[in-house]
Amino acid sequence: MARFYLSAEFWRPQRVLVTGGAGFLGSAVVDRLRELTPRSLTIPRSSEYDLRERAAIDRLLNETKPSLIIHLAAVCGGIGANRASPGRFFYENAVMGIQLMEAARIHGAEKFVQIGTVCAYPKFTPIPFKEADLWSGYPEETNAPYGLAKKMLLVQAQAYRAQYGFNAIYVLPANLYGPRDHFDLENSHVIPALIRKFSDAIRSGRRQVEIWGTGEPSREFLYVDDAAEGILLAAEHYNSSEPINLGNGQEVKINDLVRTVSRLLEYKGTWVWNASKPDGQPRRSLDTRRAAEAFGFHAKTGLEAGLQKTIAWLHATLDHVSPPS
Repeated sequence: MARFYLSAEFWRPQRVLVTGGAGFLGSAVVDRLRELTPRSLTIPRSSEYDLRERAAIDRLLNETKPSLIIHLAAVCGGIGANRASPGRFFYENAVMGIQLMEAARIHGAEKFVQIGTVCAYPKFTPIPFKEADLWSGYPEETNAPYGLAKKMLLVQAQAYRAQYGFNAIYVLPANLYGPRDHFDLENSHVIPALIRKFSDAIRSGRRQVEIWGTGEPSREFLYVDDAAEGILLAAEHYNSSEPINLGNGQEVKINDLVRTVSRLLEYKGTWVWNASKPDGQPRRSLDTRRAAEAFGFHAKTGLEAGLQKTIAWLHATLDHVSPPS
């Protein structure tokens, strides 16, 4: 099997634009990119370039003239955030991606890397999720507006390749976690929410933690640095209209995840499931063979090792924060 790696020969001539480059996943991608020393690296801030506005996008591309764009900017969150803002999640994710890809084509970008979401898969997709199953049903209801907005960008990428020969690719990561994630309980995903809840309980002396759902669903989790590596490998080596999964191939029940996080934090109390809250999609696990074959991607970080790194990062941050009342 051919070996794939990130090569200086590819990256040094590139003028790279990373939207969302100051965010959770984006900062990991940018850290890795800086090691590759591209010709230029632009990380636009929303305060200066509002990607919902076409004029701001055109101004950004005129000023930076990127040869390669990695579109990571997104409005996203956990089940609670999706339920609270379905319209915003649909509109802002769709309008940012659609306008940016169109502008990139017109401005002559050589490659466009669109980051999708596992939420785009149908609610009852057979395990493991194969890329060919993306259109076999409707997404899980609480995530559907976000997932469908992102999936429309796959349609756009394929249409632009067919009509204009535009080299746009679509990468689908599993649920991400790691340092610099969002740990506020209003918007966080399951891993940062669990770590924060148990950590806060320990710091405040509470002996019981409430957790949403039943614990029966499963998820596949990809450490953020592994996701960044996979995205850049795809940017360098993948040039196909077909979407491509990134994951680690390990399906974990939420119940087992809770026990693991509790053990790593040495939490001595108990937890109670709030079954009145939604579980979300029943199961998630990705078929990652396409990425392995196309650009040699294999996740390097096991779940427990990644959780330990994430916990250490949060605790270093919490040293500067008072425990909750």
